[in-house]
Parts: sequence; structure tokens; C-alpha cells
Amino acid sequence: MKTAVVAIGGNAILRSGEKPTQENQLRNVAITCKGLADLIQRGYDIVLTHGNGPQVGDILLRNEISKSQIPPMSMDVCDAESQGQIGYMLQQALSSEFALRGMNKVAVSLITQVVVSEDDPAFKNPTKPIGEFFKYQDARKHQKEKGWTMALDKKRGGYRRLVPSPDPIGIVESKPVQRLVFGGEHQAEVVIACGGGGIPVIKRNGRYVGVEAVVDKDLAAAMLATSIHEKLFIIATDVQNVFLDFGRITQRPLLRSNLSEIKKHYAEGQFPPGSMGPKMLAAIRFLEGGGDEVVITSTEMLVEALDKGAGTHIYRDDIKV
Repeated sequence: MKTAVVAIGGNAILRSGEKPTQENQLRNVAITCKGLADLIQRGYDIVLTHGNGPQVGDILLRNEISKSQIPPMSMDVCDAESQGQIGYMLQQALSSEFALRGMNKVAVSLITQVVVSEDDPAFKNPTKPIGEFFKYQDARKHQKEKGWTMALDKKRGGYRRLVPSPDPIGIVESKPVQRLVFGGEHQAEVVIACGGGGIPVIKRNGRYVGVEAVVDKDLAAAMLATSIHEKLFIIATDVQNVFLDFGRITQRPLLRSNLSEIKKHYAEGQFPPGSMGPKMLAAIRFLEGGGDEVVITSTEMLVEALDKGAGTHIYRDDIKV
């Protein structure tokens, strides 16, 4: 049985510059799910993870607009809302694709909680911008009244709220995910989990408590893959492969590598924090946690990456490249 954790990026749901309408998102998801169905039809049982940036931002904006009439929800609840929203779109599109192809498969979405440490230094240094843009006076007001950390986005001309982005250290629902994806030869379930990096929770007095934070979606996907003892981790993004010296005259594709080489490139700053950095850190953590292989490629190239070796492939050090 072939299995994999597949992490799709935000472009699989909403393209750059598109309005975040339901129609646009459903169209993009349908296209994405055709490629995923091709992979599943090749015999792979997968756990699918996804981003939620624009969607949870819109939910927070609706909270702000309607707060005079409807009490706003906390960020962890908003994360759960976005998981349900995007999970529904993905499972409908995937299940429809399976039905059209006569495949005995059905997609299921799990609202997933990701455990973080209450002592994570990220809680004292919020860095992740979320939600709408504010003018200076409004930003100062939120800072004073709500204790928000605000930062100026010079490129887009406004202030945004910054929230902590702690490291994931566990997945509450890892056991049911593992049972579903490793269900055996005739299993029908295709699992959607850890959407948007999951709902961040801490453990306090023996209970799980949601916190105002955002977990990086690729790091959460790597933690999920490690937690269920998966050996193949696929990161589907908007490029066919990773590049070294990106944007320079010496730019070149990175096609085959191993853990030690990637750690060296990462330490040298080859992968910027705002683009490929989190993906490569997720790859490092997955391989250090017992994984065999990471594949990074575009959603359109998934089948070619696994059938013909397209994209970037990173292996454990003891696996010959």
C-alpha cells in the first residue's frame, strides 16, 4: 500500500490577485482535486493538508464588522470555521471526482487540533500578520484597548495585527488519522486534516485550551506526517521545483538532495523565511523525525514527480540519492 501526506498551498484554493469569492475558490479547488484524484487513482492513499490564510482573514474581518450586533469568536474558533469551510470544498470536489471516475473512495474532513507549548517564545514575540489592514489611529486604538501587537506593512500601506506562530509539538487527532489512512487494501477514506496549520491548543491542568495563535501550515503538516509514522511527505506549491541562489545569475534547480545537504543550504540562508524557508524547515523536521522522502513540486506535476522523478526530491542521509 502506497501512502503519503500531501500539503497543498493557498494557490490551490485562491490564485494570487483573485477576489476571494466562493465561485473562484470552488473552481480552483475542483482543478486541484483533479490532480489529487490522478495521484489517488495511481494507488496512493493520502492525508491532505491545506492553507487557510485568506479564508480565516475574511472570517476575522466579518467578526470585526458585525461585532456591534454579534459577539466575535476567538481565533481558535475562527480557525475551526475555516477548516470546516475549506474541508467542505475539498471533500465535495474530491468525492465528486471519485464518483465521476467510478472510484470506491470518499473524502472526509477532520477538525484537527495542533498542540503547542504554553512556554513557546513565540507567545512573547508575535510575528504572523493576520486579518485586515488598519489606519494608524485605528491600529493604536486596538493596541490600547485589546493589547494587540500591530505592525506597519509598508508595501501595502496599513497596519496589521501580529499573532504568535508557535512550533507544533503534537497532533491531538493523530490516532484516528493514522487508522483512516492505513486502513488496508480496500479502505475508502481520503483524509483531510490539519487545515490551515490546525487549531493551536495548549494543555493546561490536563485539558486542551485554544490559544490566539497561528501554526505554520507546512510545519504542522510535517508534524502530522511524523505523528502517524508516514514515510513520504509531499509539498505541493506553485513552482515545479526548489531553486538554489533564487533570483541571482547563479540560480539553478535543486532536483536531488539529502538531509545533510539541505540543512547546510538552510543554514546558509538559501531559503528565505517568506517563501521556501518554512517548507524546507518542514522537510528537515520530517526527515529528522523518521521520514524517508520529501517531494516538493507544483500541484500539476504531482503524478509526474512520483512516476518520473520530476520536482525536488530530498531523502534521508542513508538513502542513496
